[in-house]
Amino acid sequence: MLQCIFLLSDSGEVLLEKQLTGHRVDRSICAWFWEQSIAQGDSFKFLCRVADVLSDYLGGLNEDLIKDNFVIVYELLDEMIDNGFPLTTEPNILREMIAPPNIVSKVLSVVTGTSSNVSNTLPVATASCVPWRKMDPKNTSNEVYVDLVEEMDAIISRDGTLVKCEIYGEVQVNSHLSGLPDLTLSFANASILNDVRFHPCVRLRPWESQQILSFVPPDGQFKLMSYRVKKLKNIPIYVKPQLSSDSGICRISVLVGIKNDPRKPIDSITVEFQLPPCVLSANLTPNHGTVNILANKTCSWSIGRLPKDKAPSLSGTLVLAAGLERLPVFPTFQVGFRVMGTALSGLQIDKLDFKNLPSRPYKGFRGLTRAGEYQVRS
Repeated sequence: MLQCIFLLSDSGEVLLEKQLTGHRVDRSICAWFWEQSIAQGDSFKFLCRVADVLSDYLGGLNEDLIKDNFVIVYELLDEMIDNGFPLTTEPNILREMIAPPNIVSKVLSVVTGTSSNVSNTLPVATASCVPWRKMDPKNTSNEVYVDLVEEMDAIISRDGTLVKCEIYGEVQVNSHLSGLPDLTLSFANASILNDVRFHPCVRLRPWESQQILSFVPPDGQFKLMSYRVKKLKNIPIYVKPQLSSDSGICRISVLVGIKNDPRKPIDSITVEFQLPPCVLSANLTPNHGTVNILANKTCSWSIGRLPKDKAPSLSGTLVLAAGLERLPVFPTFQVGFRVMGTALSGLQIDKLDFKNLPSRPYKGFRGLTRAGEYQVRS
């Protein structure tokens, strides 16, 4: 049972406070929560669900969006929590109850003086056995798309050894099927999955017995499940930094190339690192892409797609503060990339079957892997 909920800014300021029971909780509880109560998985899962719904409604989640949409945020919390207990958390049903913000609704609220976005009627689906799905939706084109979206987290040591590599992934579904379809999704190698979490539409018994996802999907886009794949041995690209300093000058060279070819184009490659405070100035030149040094001393090297005729490299010098002969601290390099068309975890979809459909729908599958916390130490 939840007694209160707070939305905080990046600086820790309370943007929004909602007391859920008759007992008022002081704002000082926020600091205690992060230190003591973070281990309570159930409440934390619900807070993640609240964050997902707000992000879906507002098109993001930041301080400005919360301040611009106070009324809608309060209305959503009223419907999602009843006297401290989770109630309606499915975005498709919430959209029928509370209209998402748009320019027209904001203009009407100013003209008419009314600010409520709550519907006067309760969605019929709230009383059904599948409350996440609209009652008997009609779609002109029966189709469903399944995407494997993954983020690779890796740590590479100074000598190039792979210290850690794992993937956090999501199975995202975009369903436009009429009636009440029953779907079954199976993987060719489901045994590699760890820490799985499911959408409420997934039946747990088929997964526990056969590792098959059996579900009646919501209408539209939703996250079917999330997972982790641990102890991976291969990474798609390498970043080799070399730093040497003497007489107050540090020479830097960074080389980027393909480590294990995923047989799909690697693009959106970036390399970022923080210049130490003792660096007074930097003169860096790439043979491919562009380099920018931001006001906070972050060096950002944008490469894009790897060229076929050469390996991208960055070289230059760093001028150290007076009295320093050598660089006292070495930066950590943050790498970004994107690989379209494949899931680097190796997870493969075997088949997707349908029931309760009058005709065979179109189905499509895609894979996408991008860098998460991908660090290279120097």
